[in-house]
Amino acid sequence: MKKIILLLIAVLFSINIFAQNIDIDLLKNINSNRNNTLDIFFTLLSDTVAWIAFGVPCLLLIISLVNKIKMAKATALYIGAATIFAALFSTFLKHSINRIRPFVTYPFIQKLSTGGSPSFPSGHTTDAFVFATALSFAYPKWYIIIPVYLWALAVGYSRMYLGVHYPSDVLGGIIIGAGSATLLYLAKKALAKKKEQKRLSALN
Repeated sequence: MKKIILLLIAVLFSINIFAQNIDIDLLKNINSNRNNTLDIFFTLLSDTVAWIAFGVPCLLLIISLVNKIKMAKATALYIGAATIFAALFSTFLKHSINRIRPFVTYPFIQKLSTGGSPSFPSGHTTDAFVFATALSFAYPKWYIIIPVYLWALAVGYSRMYLGVHYPSDVLGGIIIGAGSATLLYLAKKALAKKKEQKRLSALN
């Protein structure tokens, strides 16, 4: 897992270094040519991330504890752990890379939302995609997977629409979010398999 994380960091650094020209052209097109009537919608959509990504695992955990559902508790803890891990990793990269926000570097980019920390990767997109991926692993039903990923994609787009992130910031957030949820899911499965093998060995 250590090698995978190091490879992920290398890929993210490469995206940040080589994508600048494409980044600003795409961002300018999205931000400058936006439909102003959608400003409030994308602002509100962007603001849903923390409530959903961190609130839903807490709600699931409370429900599982009240109803004493062991499986639901494990699911809630997995989604919560994945979200926290991705958020911490994203914050570490933000301050390590320390990329300036696009609206600071380019005055023609209009800032319509909050964005005080360094730019790369997008924290909102990271949170949205780690939640979407973890929830999809936990509940692999099409009627959950499709809506939650559409929401996550819309969140990523909103960060560019609102002028606070480059496209590569959003791409970095997608990779970190989906990657974190996948890594923790695989680790969870490996741990469960190891426990089952120990249980079978004890019976024999």
